[in-house]
Amino acid sequence: MGNLSEAFVAFDTSKLRNSVAVADAGRVGEVRFFGEIGNTAVATEKFVRKLAAKYGRLTFCYEAGPTGYGLYRQIKALGHECLVAAPSSAVSTSSDKVQPCRAASHLSSAITVSLMLNVAFMTRTLA
Repeated sequence: MGNLSEAFVAFDTSKLRNSVAVADAGRVGEVRFFGEIGNTAVATEKFVRKLAAKYGRLTFCYEAGPTGYGLYRQIKALGHECLVAAPSSAVSTSSDKVQPCRAASHLSSAITVSLMLNVAFMTRTLA
């Protein structure tokens, strides 16, 4: 399969599973709900490598929260950009709180048009 130019990938993280949406580059890029993957390092790496084979450049994001810290580090270690959205800047409606597929889709479309505020992330571990 040939490399497409760029995609934006959003995770709606939870303790056991992550909902994932993929948006093609550009303001009119199609946003697709990919599905759910296990919240494990093995499942995440398999998913990231699958997308990396299809797209030339990947930018990942998720809304800041306690279940995403390892996800950020893993995606960065795999060589991809990862943005952490401030919860206050994520585009959502009240109905999205119970529908992870819609929340992930909103996040992926938001990064394509730069509507999110990226939060600082501590990368150094404290001894």
